[in-house]
Amino acid sequence: QLDPENTGFIGVETFASLVHSHELPLDPAKLDMLVALAQGNDEGQVCYQELVDLISSKRSSSFKRAIANGQRALPRDVLLDETGLGIYKRFVRYVAYEILPCEMDRRWYFYQHRTCPPPVFMAAVTLTQIIVFLCYGARLNKWVLQTYHPEYMKSPLVYHPGHRARAWRFLTYMFMHVGLEQLGFDAPLQLMIGVPLEMVHGILRISFLYLAGVLVG
Repeated sequence: QLDPENTGFIGVETFASLVHSHELPLDPAKLDMLVALAQGNDEGQVCYQELVDLISSKRSSSFKRAIANGQRALPRDVLLDETGLGIYKRFVRYVAYEILPCEMDRRWYFYQHRTCPPPVFMAAVTLTQIIVFLCYGARLNKWVLQTYHPEYMKSPLVYHPGHRARAWRFLTYMFMHVGLEQLGFDAPLQLMIGVPLEMVHGILRISFLYLAGVLVG
């Protein structure tokens, strides 16, 4: 009825009135994003496929373009300073504001993050790195600049130019650290950034991205 020509588009005002008159259970944050999408096209219309993508949490190219449009940025206190938030929820929002430059992307990030399943990949990698460092620190009796120890390069985990045929070394070197300073910087950083991202994108995406970075490194 609202789209007699079957174009796949309806006016944003029509859609908004439809939502309010029928009391559709649409997340207000997602409604805001849909309006932003409508403002991103020339006709100011809501696209049916964009609605489907948004409800199913897909990131379409048009949605990304809408996010990139700074004219729809909302005031900082709209999302960040909401009252009644617990410590963890507030931390997630601060992460969103530190990492993401656009309000719409921050909203998508915040409402998409989940605690179940838990972010086990980044936690497991970090814990393994700490354990490996402690083991080699005790074994070499050296906690700073371990690479200078003559026994360091004999480790089966270290990448060694003379042992390129041992393919596992291209991955296992990620568990080794130069010293306490590097570990003390890397571990908190990857937990602060990696854990919230894993809560949004899931273990498969984050593990693929992380391991791709290890291989490229």
